[in-house]
Amino acid sequence: MTNAALPTVVIRGWGSASALGLGFGAAPAASPFRPDAHGAGLPVAALPAAAEAALDALRRSRPAYRTLDRSVLLALLTARRATAAAGWSSPGTTEHAAPAALALSIGSSRGATERLEAFHAEYLRTGAAAPAASPLTTLGNVASWVADDLGRARAAISHSSTCSTALQALGNALAWLRAGLAGRFLAGGTEAPLTPFTLAQMRAVGIYSELPAADWPCRPGAGGPSTFVLGEGAAVFALEAVPAGQVQSGDLVLESVGFGFEATGTKTGLTPDGQHFQQAMRQALQLAGLGPADIDLAVLHSPGTRAGDAAERAALAAVFGAELPACASNKWLLGHTLGASGALSLAWALALLRGAPLPPLPFASWLHQHPLRRPLRRVLVNAAGFGGNAACAVVRRVD
Repeated sequence: MTNAALPTVVIRGWGSASALGLGFGAAPAASPFRPDAHGAGLPVAALPAAAEAALDALRRSRPAYRTLDRSVLLALLTARRATAAAGWSSPGTTEHAAPAALALSIGSSRGATERLEAFHAEYLRTGAAAPAASPLTTLGNVASWVADDLGRARAAISHSSTCSTALQALGNALAWLRAGLAGRFLAGGTEAPLTPFTLAQMRAVGIYSELPAADWPCRPGAGGPSTFVLGEGAAVFALEAVPAGQVQSGDLVLESVGFGFEATGTKTGLTPDGQHFQQAMRQALQLAGLGPADIDLAVLHSPGTRAGDAAERAALAAVFGAELPACASNKWLLGHTLGASGALSLAWALALLRGAPLPPLPFASWLHQHPLRRPLRRVLVNAAGFGGNAACAVVRRVD
């Protein structure tokens, strides 16, 4: 099949859940972060009350859902919203379930963190493991429950590539759709890491923000001490293969996903010039047949860590040079949602392409030096994680 004959992959709808709620409205006037619920006093980006109520209603809607991990419930909630937005099915029903040509790939860096920690605590207390511990904590647990909720699916894939996971799921979807292995695809990422042990792990790495929750504690591009803050959330996208030339004005198109990898001395380290970022961005541009000047906005991974932010800036300079586009990051609003972060960055990019305003940062940052200078038509989205993984997606709005 020639490139000209490849189908176009249109994003028919999406669902998201984060500290900003079920979607992306106006940026809050006050910090959405709050102290963690476990008493450590660390700032976190948790779901607000309305989104929490929706998640609780889903949990209570079916007896089997009452035992599921929070990450799985977030995937179910956002997948339902994505299929409803796409017109593929009604939320929470299987009467109009997506056809057999549908496949799905839902990623998570940590998987069933909440349930795993609870089962482990019970084992330490009693010396016995609960029978449900294994099926409820495997990584495949995520996508399989989403497929079960839909009623039908050709394939259900779960995977983890740390914090580039969700964009890698989108890359998998793009390959399947263009190869004709599926006509429709649900792809995204989910994470519920606001648990005692996960928070302790991130603090032990030495990157956690020391700013109070009310003071916008996650500050991408600010320089100085690291301001990493954990958040929770999910985003899932309903993708459809459309014959070449049949897209319509206003459609949102997933043009490409590029991948990068670098081997470094430690699993938490990265090269100063962000080689994995460079590889992913260059491949995404090449696959889409684009040059640096074609990108209007780059939504950065930029989690507020000194080394990570600096490496991504160096990679952008190497790839774009004088054609550096406007740059932004949403982690000052959502925190770092690990395996879901790329999906939530992409959902934010789509909202911006649909006309949502780009909110100003309430703190000093390198990002201020690269404001939006022209109408948005095409956005590049970065994600990267421990172990040297990186991914980059390019999306555009059809004129």
